[in-house]
Amino acid sequence: MKVVPIRLLHAFLVFLMPLSVISPRTRPPRWEWDPCQVPPPNQRALRADQLTVLINGFSEHRIPLLLSTAAVYSSAMASVSAVIILWSNPSTSRQTLDNLSQNLTSVSTGGAPTTVIRQPSASLNLRFTPRRSITTRAVLVCDDDIQPDAESVNFAFNVWRSNPDRLIGFFARSHDYDLPERKWIYTMRNDRYSMILTKLMILKSEYLYRYTCETPPEMLRLVDGKNNCEDILMNFVVSDSIEAGPILVGAKRGVRDMGDSRSEGGERAVGLSSRGGEHMKRRGDCITEFHRIAGRMPLRYNYGKVVDSAGEEGLCRKGDRFVYCDQQPPDSFDSI
Repeated sequence: MKVVPIRLLHAFLVFLMPLSVISPRTRPPRWEWDPCQVPPPNQRALRADQLTVLINGFSEHRIPLLLSTAAVYSSAMASVSAVIILWSNPSTSRQTLDNLSQNLTSVSTGGAPTTVIRQPSASLNLRFTPRRSITTRAVLVCDDDIQPDAESVNFAFNVWRSNPDRLIGFFARSHDYDLPERKWIYTMRNDRYSMILTKLMILKSEYLYRYTCETPPEMLRLVDGKNNCEDILMNFVVSDSIEAGPILVGAKRGVRDMGDSRSEGGERAVGLSSRGGEHMKRRGDCITEFHRIAGRMPLRYNYGKVVDSAGEEGLCRKGDRFVYCDQQPPDSFDSI
């Protein structure tokens, strides 16, 4: 009996397979490489004058909003090198994502390249996966329901370039300690903050590797178990590395948060980590557990906000109203 070589037989079987089986569109999601098997790229070899935008997408209902947001990043911001949509909803059909990719191509013509990556699961930890396609020293991580203006993002990026080891963002929160309950709580204070949220966060791309590959697995499992707190954990990772807190910046025109429940038509319930009234408690529990696992509290407070103007704060009378004195010619009103 004639023996057919195994390699030849394998090639023959592949040739007989239907084209749809081996088409790239029908391949299941998989990692092309293990990001933790190689060290992070040399930061000096990465671009310092631009950043990579990572938008976490989940809600199909928000796709029109996602398209407009991606277009702003891609076309209106010279500081953006590339836009990557990280699609985290495993139930979304392939056709929907194909249509999204085509629409993104049309709205980002002439701007930074925009791509869609289907995440292998809904894990929030995957927002911080190191990727070969990231060629910049800085990344901007944001939600799909945040609409910033170009001037505010460019200003925040300039603040980051002056403070490349820090987390930079527009949304801040704080940790505090409940003495009677003997546990940490998650809160929002007007006088201090210790965390920047992933609603919009600018950070060194090197921190993606530290989060994914050097963070204790028990902490990562906690994020998966609660489907929450990945941003808190990133603040733990960075603050522990540099022993300094994040930096809050002021938006020039305001950053629209379409997912905030206080906003008309807010869609907070469709987000990956939304849990109604238990949200604050669950995040406080995360802080308590991260502290237990780490054996220390690395979060550091900061007390100020960086703004784009150091204009005069004095108010001057103009007719029947008061305006900032440096906004009008000095001879056009009386100083109060």
